Amino acid sequence: MSIRSLVTILLCFSAWPYQATLGQPTKLQTNNGEQQFASLGNFTLQNGAVLHDLRLGYRTLGRLNAGKSNAILWPTWLGARSEDLLPFIGPGSVVDTNKYFVILVDSLGNGVSSSPSNSASQPLMKFPKFTIRDMVESEHQLATKIFQLSHLHAVMGLSMGGMQAFEWAIAFPEFMDLAIPMNGSPQSTSSDKLLWTSEIDATELDPAWNNGNPKGPLTRGIALAAEIGEMNATSPTYVTGHTNTADFESFLVALRKSAINDAGGAWDQIRQREAILALDIPGEFHIPFEQAAKRIRSKMLVIVSTQDHVVNADPAIRFANAIAAPIVYLDSPCGHRSFSCISVGPTVAQFLANPSSVRTQTLREP
Repeated sequence: MSIRSLVTILLCFSAWPYQATLGQPTKLQTNNGEQQFASLGNFTLQNGAVLHDLRLGYRTLGRLNAGKSNAILWPTWLGARSEDLLPFIGPGSVVDTNKYFVILVDSLGNGVSSSPSNSASQPLMKFPKFTIRDMVESEHQLATKIFQLSHLHAVMGLSMGGMQAFEWAIAFPEFMDLAIPMNGSPQSTSSDKLLWTSEIDATELDPAWNNGNPKGPLTRGIALAAEIGEMNATSPTYVTGHTNTADFESFLVALRKSAINDAGGAWDQIRQREAILALDIPGEFHIPFEQAAKRIRSKMLVIVSTQDHVVNADPAIRFANAIAAPIVYLDSPCGHRSFSCISVGPTVAQFLANPSSVRTQTLREP
């Protein structure tokens, strides 16, 4: 789902009372949340292809303590940018910068980090396919080679960011104390794949698509993809309750207008969706599901939405049960956007501070 489809997620913790170059270490005390970039050189992907001159966008807030034990890495969701995570970071917020040093990462392919839309040597369809594991490998290089960290206090993320949190916990099991995947998954189900494939197909059916080299703005296929995404983002109950039948036409016009219409943005969305389509952590390691779960050494808090029609919750639940991790169930017709309807921030902050104090629970809308 695109950033515009997920814009209300920016309210996801709203019940809170508060609202470089490789080999040259970042100055960790300059932490004002400004956009920064790390140059990681040529980057070999899991499929053997090479990304030229990988640049990874990031922002930092808070201060790294003397023991380098308070760093938290938070990658972005599908289509999001690190600036979209800023409302959750600060004194007294979800991640308290009086306690933690926070690294917000622009996930590979989001239009800020190296992407089809901004690559000079590998533009559009020439930009190779990548995976969630590739995102995590690039973030690991950022943590170790740019920040020179050997350990993180936590990795957390929402939706595609939650998928990266799962991947982090299994690919680098000793690297973090805590992992907090929120509406993420360790494995895309057939239901998930149907959604992402439908959105890609809709985009490529645009009359201006021209086999991936669009001639002019994409107005029809992209709009259809946005409609598919919006239809799945919540539930019929939510849509019916929040959009009056008499207002439907204006709702549809606004939705179509919000859809991106340029070739670069379309290819960014396609490549990130393809990464989600390929997500299969047990298959990646060639081990059974439960065995993959037991690779984890960090403490994990799994948060799922029971009415999620974007990311099927079953694999995350199964994963949590395999390692007896606490699960927070969000019961709301808001579906994948339940974080905008139920306050989860206090629970996440509690887990960051004292993971043993958080138990499996169900949270419902007031």
